[in-house]
Amino acid sequence: MEKAGAWYTETGVHFRVWAPERKRMRLQLFGSDEEFLEMQPVGEGYYELHLDRIPGGTKYKFIPEGDTAFPDPASQFQPEGVHGSSAVVDHQNFQWSDQSWKGHAFDELIIYELHIGTFTAEGTFLAAAEKLPELAASGINSIELMPVSEFPGNRNWGYDGTYPYSVHSGYGGPDGLKHFVNAAHENGIAVILDVVFNHLGPEGNYLHEFGPYFTECYVTPWGKAINMDGEWSDGVRTYFSDLVPFWYEEYHLDGLRLDAIHTIYDKGAVHFWELVEQKLKQARQSNGRTFHMIAESDLNSPKVVKSTEYGGYGFNAQWLDDFHHAFYVMLDPAGADRYVDFGKVEQVAKAFTDGFVHSGEYVKFRKRRHGASSVGLPGDSFVVFNLNHDQVGNRVGGERLSVLVDFERQKLAAAAIMLSPYVPMLFMGEEYGEDTPFFYFVSHTEEDLIEKVVEGRASEFAEFGWDQQPPNPQEEDTFKRSKIQWEKRNTGKYRVMREWHSTLIKLRQTHPALRNFNKNDVRVHLLGPQAFVLIRLSADQQLQLGCIFNLSDNTVTWTFPEDKPQWTILLDSADMQWAEDADAALQYDRHERMQVSFKASVIGAGVKVLEAADPIQA
Repeated sequence: MEKAGAWYTETGVHFRVWAPERKRMRLQLFGSDEEFLEMQPVGEGYYELHLDRIPGGTKYKFIPEGDTAFPDPASQFQPEGVHGSSAVVDHQNFQWSDQSWKGHAFDELIIYELHIGTFTAEGTFLAAAEKLPELAASGINSIELMPVSEFPGNRNWGYDGTYPYSVHSGYGGPDGLKHFVNAAHENGIAVILDVVFNHLGPEGNYLHEFGPYFTECYVTPWGKAINMDGEWSDGVRTYFSDLVPFWYEEYHLDGLRLDAIHTIYDKGAVHFWELVEQKLKQARQSNGRTFHMIAESDLNSPKVVKSTEYGGYGFNAQWLDDFHHAFYVMLDPAGADRYVDFGKVEQVAKAFTDGFVHSGEYVKFRKRRHGASSVGLPGDSFVVFNLNHDQVGNRVGGERLSVLVDFERQKLAAAAIMLSPYVPMLFMGEEYGEDTPFFYFVSHTEEDLIEKVVEGRASEFAEFGWDQQPPNPQEEDTFKRSKIQWEKRNTGKYRVMREWHSTLIKLRQTHPALRNFNKNDVRVHLLGPQAFVLIRLSADQQLQLGCIFNLSDNTVTWTFPEDKPQWTILLDSADMQWAEDADAALQYDRHERMQVSFKASVIGAGVKVLEAADPIQA
């Protein structure tokens, strides 16, 4: 038995914990009679104990030397919170009905990032599962859950989790997550979980009581780094690498998004990501379902998505922040203060055709050259977005794009990611233009820590030069104000925006040019300092899309290439069907697709999508 934690076997429950510098380990069982049981050392710093007839839900703690008991570092459930007892989980009790589910190819995904606590009024897995049919109807086929590991209190983004194996009790615990995943698969939706391997939260973090999980050799924004290459690091590497097959096998997840991998340091001969890839390869072979690995990386390095066999990290894809920064600053000139190295339409063009905008150039923000070229990477190596939890939550007012730019530019932004050669991601509510804020929130119980968090948040925004104070992250009202208002999606301008997104998703999923992720078949022609034409070719070169983006308030005109004089308009954001005035939209009489010759114009901010067949096929 190699897995740490408490696991059911055919003969009972096997307890295993890693504590390489502790000379003794005891198991404390809670029940009708409290028991203290001696555990046996089995080598490499592990202690084990096997017990018969332990009912599911039995609570326990470990006592490393001394008399103080602590929760299991590999606890799979903390029903009493981060300071309470761990509970034994019997994974065989849940009845799955997704046996026929095989997942989606990565290039098919329309990802939807959501936070369980603010996605519904109830803030639970069960309540979120009820919304899945409507998400599926809109074309969304993948959910990316913000972290759900056990965190202090009942309000948190999830990045302060202290039990990476444990599903947050307030959301519904292990069975709640399984119910959500099962329901998602029944609706044709994959589930990707955001996980944190680079740090643990400060409250309820007892790993140091068991072993050298942290190192002072490296420093992260959150303090000491995880010990991936120092003394006693074998147990640490096992602890974190086992999490990947754990989520895959026990919760039927379809992938993981790894937070800030650039703060995970490993100088060993076998890099941590190589170890992960080895375990994941075995799990994929035995399970037969797709499983995707997505990285958040600040490196702008193509090695993130290259195979571990060639010195890469082995991820399927990575978030493309440069795409967001380049396009956002063109939509909202005020963004230039936030992203000082962006603001040129040429950078938008590079984001579409290459990927990384910063690929070795000098970057003012970093005061050095940054990045490497991603020209040779296929489009489905990247995830693009106009919003995510960071871009919204790290603004002092928690403003979404719908608050920062007008309705026409919101439609432009949606078209940019859906017509791109990359995998698109929406942030919950974005599909209908939700305008409630999304703040940073916590619910710590330690007064000193609360004070530090509040002061730290205020100091962080002061450095950005904001002219107002952020809301107190500890106050419950900050959390409540961050909940989306789902009922909006079927009324007024919100309904129009939702239908706009659904139409773009359908076009993306069905048009051959948008199913081609070869960036050699992506071109951009500039039409001035605030407009461009994105050209997408089908893989067989027989169909061509011309997507005219006008980010200005002026009129721009594109003169068609002479070899394709006849074009068909597939989508025009200026049509009354897509007007912000819902009453006008309802009166709109849908017309047949129009054919145009020689040139097309976009009057004011908007996008027009045209199709041309190859002359051979005409």
